[in-house]
Amino acid sequence: MLTTSYNTSIIVIVSLGQVKFLIGGDSPRASLTASRNRRNSGTDSIVWMREGVYGISRCSFLMRAPWKAIFRVFIIKKECFFMTQKQKTHRIAVAALLAAVAAVLQFVEFSIPVMPAFVKLDISDLPALLGTFSLGPVYGAAIQLVKNLLHLPFGSSAGVGELSNFLLGATFAFVAGIIYKKHKQRSGALWGSLAGAAAMALISLPLNYFIVYPAYVVLYGLPLDAIVGMYQEILGTVAQVPTGNALFNCLLVFNVPFTLCKGLLDVALCFLIYKPLSPLLHK
Repeated sequence: MLTTSYNTSIIVIVSLGQVKFLIGGDSPRASLTASRNRRNSGTDSIVWMREGVYGISRCSFLMRAPWKAIFRVFIIKKECFFMTQKQKTHRIAVAALLAAVAAVLQFVEFSIPVMPAFVKLDISDLPALLGTFSLGPVYGAAIQLVKNLLHLPFGSSAGVGELSNFLLGATFAFVAGIIYKKHKQRSGALWGSLAGAAAMALISLPLNYFIVYPAYVVLYGLPLDAIVGMYQEILGTVAQVPTGNALFNCLLVFNVPFTLCKGLLDVALCFLIYKPLSPLLHK
């Protein structure tokens, strides 16, 4: 059994199948109980273990132990595993604030002259993008859900627009957050947000084709030819290519680029205001 500690982190090494917990005795239950009792002590606690090449190499280097003597190691800082009540409250408060701001921004829609009247531009995905970088991808998707639930009673699309907005926005925020979580640098945030915008644009094609527009036809009795006609007035003969399906062509040529540009606008705004808002988001 080899043990060591550094920078207030405690390392537990499982050698040859024998486990010894450094906190609260030799049993996992006692160790976990002691760790919970020390949540506000300001030190770090080891609570579980798993195989990890990175941990093995790190311990081997720090303790100059032979490779054969180490089978498993896992390092978990206490604040990463046991979130304090203050941290939980702050995260929930920030997420709620961002969801409220997103719901307000969803009412601020802009009509663009070159687009059909039913296509609106808004920046309500911006708060979710801020949340996914500061709180995590799950929080980003949750902000999108709460935003659309708040907007649902005031919407005029019988929930279809809110469902579409949630699915697209959640894809945007979650993909961006997952990539940033693995590469927590400015470049990781940039590539993550760009990938999220691209994923949102791609998802919009099957979502609109199979769900949104067929639902509009059923709910409002709006002929599909009339919807395609609105696009054809703008696109002209472009609506006839690259396939023989007019609706698919319109979505591919028009909606996908529009959704991508909308996402890129949110990305640009996020990078402009994230740093000034960072103290509030990470307090």
